[in-house]
Amino acid sequence: MKITIEVDCTPEEARSFLGLPDVSAANSVYVDNITKAMQGVSNPAQMAEYAQALAPMGQVGLKLFQSFVEGGMKAASGGKGPKASD
Repeated sequence: MKITIEVDCTPEEARSFLGLPDVSAANSVYVDNITKAMQGVSNPAQMAEYAQALAPMGQVGLKLFQSFVEGGMKAASGGKGPKASD
């Protein structure tokens, strides 16, 4: 048997439901800083340099965030997380 549940909510409602903090103020500051930094960009190499400076963790940070979200979803649905290896 397969049961599908669809939840229709805003991102703010989802964060509140999952108990995640409201990071909208920090996000606004981050976006403002990126916008100011990108105003002086005149070529792709300069843009890549700014991107590396603003997001030093790159792919590692993305993978870490993805595993955090997946773990939270498993915990919220009552599933068990991955087993720790010996």
